[in-house]
Amino acid sequence: MNSTSTHQEFMNSITAKNIGETEFLQAVHEVSDTLLPFIEENPKYKHNKILERITEPERIIIFRVPWVDDSGIVQINRGYRIEMNSAIGPYKGGLRFHPTVNLSILKFLAFEQVFKNSLTTLPMGGGKGGSDFDPKGKSDQEVMRFCQSFMTELFRHISHVTDVPAGDIGVGGREIGYLFGQYKRLKNEFTGVLTGKGIEYGGSLIRPEATGYGNVYFADEMLKTKNESFKDKIVLISGAGNVAQFAAEKVTELGGKVVTLSDSSGYIYDPDGIDSEKLEYVMYLKNIKRGRIREYAEKYDVKYVDGKRPWIEKGDIALPCATQNEINEEEAKTLVENGCICISEGANMPSTPEAINVFLKHKVLYGPGKAANAGGVAVSGLEMTQNAIKMNWSREEVDAKLKTIMTDIHKTCIKYGKESDGFVNYLKGANIGGFVKVADAMMAQGVV
Repeated sequence: MNSTSTHQEFMNSITAKNIGETEFLQAVHEVSDTLLPFIEENPKYKHNKILERITEPERIIIFRVPWVDDSGIVQINRGYRIEMNSAIGPYKGGLRFHPTVNLSILKFLAFEQVFKNSLTTLPMGGGKGGSDFDPKGKSDQEVMRFCQSFMTELFRHISHVTDVPAGDIGVGGREIGYLFGQYKRLKNEFTGVLTGKGIEYGGSLIRPEATGYGNVYFADEMLKTKNESFKDKIVLISGAGNVAQFAAEKVTELGGKVVTLSDSSGYIYDPDGIDSEKLEYVMYLKNIKRGRIREYAEKYDVKYVDGKRPWIEKGDIALPCATQNEINEEEAKTLVENGCICISEGANMPSTPEAINVFLKHKVLYGPGKAANAGGVAVSGLEMTQNAIKMNWSREEVDAKLKTIMTDIHKTCIKYGKESDGFVNYLKGANIGGFVKVADAMMAQGVV
């Protein structure tokens, strides 16, 4: 039996059990495509059906979230927590509040999180959760009431030694604060049950910056393998939230020029570059005013393209920092044709399988999200450590640890992804590197 038929048979069995879960099946397909040949060479994993077990969540919690809006009208949302794998530590992964949230998306994110957390080398399992609640356009009081209702159920299933959620899309410092306050009220204990907390109540310095900074650190390591750097490079970034903002900040610090940012409405192109002063405005616009990126174009008189993504613009480096499947095959071809030498994913699964094939075929530097955007959860892990030892590290200490973790992840990817012609397949390296630690732990703990 060849590897193609083995992979097809595996995917058929997974598809039959997860009908209609498009995003989850996409994530499993991408991982299993590179892992199955490795598993065939290491029959102990095959005999113990580790891949089959790792694709099945240990636990899925789905619950009703009722709350009352400012008009006194009862609203009902659905809450989720996917506890995917705890072989190497407590479940760890973000909460996403967005209208698109469903079981498939959260299972894909939880599945990716297992590998990502393993790559950090920190003792964290994989999980994910959230709700189809949309914080956009809601008052602070409405967000607070929703968060309190959400945590009133979630608190039964989490703790600092069981499952430690964090933020994700739609869950920033405000939401984490409300969630933590309700958990503390219900449990009557002050523990590090959530990460991404405010610095005044147990949060870590560098945590808001971590995913964006870490993505740039990883990209910089990839560039070094080609004797390149960010200096004088044109950089395309999608998104305008937390990850995109701090990726832009670090790129600028390293001498690159960021020319694009985007949101769900469209993107801006600033040929002069989004310098630190302009980035300050973006942070005000998105974090405080909660406005749209087109307002940047109006303020600085630059191009705004409605309903499109920035990948049609010319750039040396692309950092997708928005959401899943935001680079399709045609956009990937355009990036390569326009001379893009490096794609490093700040979002989770932002490239479609067809886009990934384009990057690998043309042998450009391609950093998959489970490796390139692991900086956020890495600093979450460091926050957990600080909470446990009841100490706070300095900004410089946390940043240095983050950089070391991203460098080590890069080394792992090279170890498992370097091919005979010298090309580094970072996708293969990240998948195998993340798998081995979890798989060995699962085998050591028996069939559980």
